[in-house]
Amino acid sequence: MNTPATEPDATGHGRPGKAAPRSRVFYAAAHVVADPAADNGAGRPAVVDWDATMRFRHHLWSLGLGIADAMDTAQRGMGLDWAATTELIRRSGAEARSVGGRLACGAGTDQLAPGAHSLAAIEAAYAEQLDVVQESGAKVILMASRALAAAATGPADYHAVYGKLLAQAEQPVILHWLGDMFDPALAGYWGAADLDAATESALELIHANASKIDGIKVSLLDEAREVAIRRRLPEGVRLYTGDDFNYPQLIAGDDVGYSDALLGIFDAIAVPAAKALELLDAGDTAGFRAVLDPTVPLAKHIFGTPTYHYKTGIVFLAWLNGHQDRFVMVGGQEHSRSRDHLLELHRLAGEAGVLDDPDLAADRLARYLDGAA
Repeated sequence: MNTPATEPDATGHGRPGKAAPRSRVFYAAAHVVADPAADNGAGRPAVVDWDATMRFRHHLWSLGLGIADAMDTAQRGMGLDWAATTELIRRSGAEARSVGGRLACGAGTDQLAPGAHSLAAIEAAYAEQLDVVQESGAKVILMASRALAAAATGPADYHAVYGKLLAQAEQPVILHWLGDMFDPALAGYWGAADLDAATESALELIHANASKIDGIKVSLLDEAREVAIRRRLPEGVRLYTGDDFNYPQLIAGDDVGYSDALLGIFDAIAVPAAKALELLDAGDTAGFRAVLDPTVPLAKHIFGTPTYHYKTGIVFLAWLNGHQDRFVMVGGQEHSRSRDHLLELHRLAGEAGVLDDPDLAADRLARYLDGAA
């Protein structure tokens, strides 16, 4: 199979052609760029730099990657409020249509105020967001809900809420299982603290509604469990890996099957990831691994404990690579990782070959160390 011609870039990776991957379905979960002139401190309404945010999405589409938007990488529940999220979904939908870009967006329940809510209120909140995503033209990702995790008394409550939402969905959706290392408020999701029992609950829901489900994103950082779930899915239902530690081997797959991908780390390593996926399309699994495996130490660092602060590293790297003018985040989350953590991130990014312009990155690192980021 012929592959598109590429030109070397500053990272040493050829920039891939614009054709979407054919051998797998791939989404990069994209971050948002905060308006550097606004007060985006903790507890403040999010003010987004829409021009820079949309430019970054066009960057990802230009590489042939799909985008998973309004997800936890975009700081849902950690700085991005529902008003800004609604605008993000609508703007991304319009931009995706303008270039034919693949887009999926998260529908959740984060417009609900903190506190206890009935299952009916949770279902209504989900339905409101479902409508916004569908109106944008994007594929729906039914995000894991903190409110549902707090209110549900067991698997039956999850099945009841999700069953009603799936009946309302116009097209097959992506389910979303985010482990508590990404969000402690999601512990016990699917109605059980025991992961084996939770897995059975999720699989029961999927098998009962297979025609309404495109796939499930699994973010448990547990390679063996993901493979076991993947092998038990109904025919035609995809496993989208959300494992930012073990993605190369999970995507490459084995003699039984493979995972597609919906990954936050693809925001940070977009160029080598797209090149690796192009090689996989050409049937070159060894080449795919040779490009992608060196990015794993960087990913493990960015998603290191506490994992839910990974967004800070994602945005820091985007700033080093010139995708935004300032290292600022909505919710003031730029302060969530230490100076030493970000210094090590810069070193690992260089080793992984994901610094588009090493001189620019070095200059910006110096500005950060001087307090002028």
